[in-house]
Amino acid sequence: MKKLLIKGFVAGAILLLFSYVALYLVVAFLPEMAEEYYNPIFDLEGDKTYLYFLHPFILSFALAWFWKRFKSLFHGPFWWRGMEMGLVYGLIATLPSMWITFSSLAVSLPIVLTWFAYGLFQAIVVGIVYAKISP
Repeated sequence: MKKLLIKGFVAGAILLLFSYVALYLVVAFLPEMAEEYYNPIFDLEGDKTYLYFLHPFILSFALAWFWKRFKSLFHGPFWWRGMEMGLVYGLIATLPSMWITFSSLAVSLPIVLTWFAYGLFQAIVVGIVYAKISP
């Protein structure tokens, strides 16, 4: 259990760092898209703001379980196994959730595509971390 907690916090911290970097990259390179976040549909004020910053840790702990359960199905060097796990997660979880998000909320296709790409990137990063520290 202690190992799972350590791995989850390490992967979560890495994802939190990447989320800050991604935020600055979007503002710097895609300012029109960044302006879409001023839409009232996005509520980053009040008591729920901390939930946004907990997301990387929730994802990393969920993927820790996924890795522990299915790591024997992935073969090759650690980076390949991590990428494969991230792609599997992206196809079974991220793609369907982005599909329903786009079809039911007033968000643009570019926003949803960047969310999908970022979710896939997060899963690959966590997969590589877990493949490296928990072969």
